[in-house]
Amino acid sequence: MQHRRGALLVALALALTGAFALAAPRPAQALTTEKATARPNEDGGSSVIGGMDTRLTWEGTVEPGEEVTSVTLTLPEGSTFDHSTTRVTALDGLSRMDVTGEAVPAGDSITVTFDQAIPEGSLLRLEITNMQFPSEGGDVVVSGSYEAADGTHELADSAAIATIANTPLQSLVNWLDEQPWVEAWNSNQFLGMFLRPQLLVTSFSSLAPGWLLCLGIVVAAYPFAIALGLLFAMLKISKWKIVRAVAVVYINVLRGTPLFLQIYIMFFGLPMLNINIDNNVLGIIVMAINSSAYLAEIFRAGIQSIPQGQYEAASSLGMNYVQTMFNVILPQTVRRVIPTVTSDFITAFKDTSLLSSVGVMELMMFSKNLTTVTGNITPYVAAGIFYLIVTLPLIKVVGIVEENIARSERGAGPRPKRRADIADNADDLVGKGAAEKNGVAEEGVARAVVAKEVAADAC
Repeated sequence: MQHRRGALLVALALALTGAFALAAPRPAQALTTEKATARPNEDGGSSVIGGMDTRLTWEGTVEPGEEVTSVTLTLPEGSTFDHSTTRVTALDGLSRMDVTGEAVPAGDSITVTFDQAIPEGSLLRLEITNMQFPSEGGDVVVSGSYEAADGTHELADSAAIATIANTPLQSLVNWLDEQPWVEAWNSNQFLGMFLRPQLLVTSFSSLAPGWLLCLGIVVAAYPFAIALGLLFAMLKISKWKIVRAVAVVYINVLRGTPLFLQIYIMFFGLPMLNINIDNNVLGIIVMAINSSAYLAEIFRAGIQSIPQGQYEAASSLGMNYVQTMFNVILPQTVRRVIPTVTSDFITAFKDTSLLSSVGVMELMMFSKNLTTVTGNITPYVAAGIFYLIVTLPLIKVVGIVEENIARSERGAGPRPKRRADIADNADDLVGKGAAEKNGVAEEGVARAVVAKEVAADAC
């Protein structure tokens, strides 16, 4: 029984001690940290980059009955206050106090001593420019200490300031900022607005994802566009009127209406029919359907450009319509339409820019967002350079192909140099012999057969 009473007394004593400890007033800080922020220093962005000059703004409130004579701010290792300048602002209510301070930087810390004590209730603001956060980035917390009437006290840590690492790209931008010729270049109103070097460099990095999406959309869409185009080309030259009518309506409607309208119908009309498709996939579908109408006309024109003698020659060899089309006509058609198809691919690649109007994050959408942030047109110029990276080589390819085709049509193509080559290409001569200008199929076939016999004798 006595043991129980003793245990109860001990427990009661501990409880009373805890209650008194909780009720006892805790020592209050004379200076309370309100906030610490940093000005974005990313060219064309809103981030704080480590290892680059920026401005740190720290604010604190002097508690009632206290006075503060100096403040020391400390940052993580790798930061520096060297070569910084400090501006002191003290507000007593809405009135600005006439207070100055002497700032003494020491690497990753800085001490500001005031010419007069900051009185109670005042808001103290320190604006430190040309300081730098750690180059590796991360969440940076501002700590430190302050001097009050009763001695030195620790400052409460501020909320973390998010910073990003300094990259080689940003280092290049920093180097450009220091170049006199860049400053002279940007001083020109036109050049500074459309071709700002620093923003051009950062735009290439920022726009790359949108450029890759543009390429992905057009590369994924074009095989389907070719298949659809060839199908409707065949339908348009069909013998049946109904089939031709369907192809004519499909081709004329898609070619006769703006792609912009087709995009809006697909992106806003399909959801009304409870058909929900991913934006990127829907972009591929729209581009494939639109391009197929143009490709259908290209293929139709290519097919109808083949001389009638080719059909007659194939028929004389016992080929039916399908065999003639796939073995004789289409191979020659593809060869003839390659330059035009390549030109249409270039047009389709540029037309992907219209997808930005419906929120697809392609190249022009990235450019628009970056232009809105920077207030400069340079991101659009960078987007134009991205388009040229694809279109200029393709234009060169088209020129080479057209030149080779023209040379071949003039009879200046390569000739076999060995008897074995003559024998291997004798079958090709059957088709080529049928393509005489007079269109007489029998004569062309006879010449090809004679050539084949000569080749056989030569071997």
